[in-house]
Amino acid sequence: MSLRERFGWNSFFEQQVATLGHSDLQYARIVEEQRGLYRISGDEQWVEVSGRFRHDAASAADFPAVGDWVGVDGRIIHVRLARRGTVSRAAAGRAVDEQVVAANVDVIFLVTAMTQDLNTRRLERYLTMVWDAGAVPVVILNKADLCEDPAAVSELVRARLPMTDVVVISALADSGLDALTPYLHPATTVALLGSSGVGKSTLVNRLLGTEALRVGAISAADGKGRHTTTARQLVELPCGALLIDTPGMRELQPWGDESAVAAAFDDIAALAVECRFTDCAHDREPGCAVREAVESGRLDPDRLENFRRLGREAAFEARKHDKAAAAEEKRRWKQLHQAQKAMYRDRNRG
Repeated sequence: MSLRERFGWNSFFEQQVATLGHSDLQYARIVEEQRGLYRISGDEQWVEVSGRFRHDAASAADFPAVGDWVGVDGRIIHVRLARRGTVSRAAAGRAVDEQVVAANVDVIFLVTAMTQDLNTRRLERYLTMVWDAGAVPVVILNKADLCEDPAAVSELVRARLPMTDVVVISALADSGLDALTPYLHPATTVALLGSSGVGKSTLVNRLLGTEALRVGAISAADGKGRHTTTARQLVELPCGALLIDTPGMRELQPWGDESAVAAAFDDIAALAVECRFTDCAHDREPGCAVREAVESGRLDPDRLENFRRLGREAAFEARKHDKAAAAEEKRRWKQLHQAQKAMYRDRNRG
């Protein structure tokens, strides 16, 4: 297997190269990003995007992210190939911008701790990112050694997330990791997502079989580890799978639309098909199959409330995106109009 094939190269990217015609470039995968500098597969040197690339980029999401395939000449990136999917979130703050967390991901491990950090609402929020990325989600309940009854807690999570695989492990104690083997195939890209201190770096070290990443001590006060990963990076595991570790997310606003929310709550979406009205809000409408499921105990009312909340947030983000797109189009036409006026003015002077 060639180096590119080991890092996930396939016909999807090969066809793009044939279409682009840039056969003079070296194509490699981004394995680390640090403040506008990148490391690529098979090379320890740092590279950066060309001036033309920077000029043509319409937004931050156009720049390379860990997991992207790029065309490089020397130390300069000239081309970023189209992505099969992205793990994205809305950038922190008020700006309407997409932040690409990882690109071209096949499986996503949603890591949380079986301590005070365990929050099913947060897991549902993460799931909207996963389904929008077109990846397979796996919820990993870590730090089972700190939980009095891991079996009971895992059953509660499985009941809350009925369509998602849930795996219980203790990365620190090296327990339960064999359950991850079915997801770790050669050239398969797996991304780790989760809050700070849930044990992602320890899990990476266990899967690598070496203490490659620095980890923080667990606090006796809250049972949480200290946030240690500060940059996204892709590493190759001994089994041949590719793992993308990401810094813990303190603020998480999914970038996906309402369809991503529906995918993350597919049990509610399936129930909604049976509602009397197609535009049912699952509130007080007669013949609402979702409300009937709540009243009969088949659906957790908190899950329904979180579904509504994330749906409202997705709709709000969609409106912001539309406004931002309209403003950008208006700005572009204004610049074009000004350029035309300047051209005619110069022509008249001549």
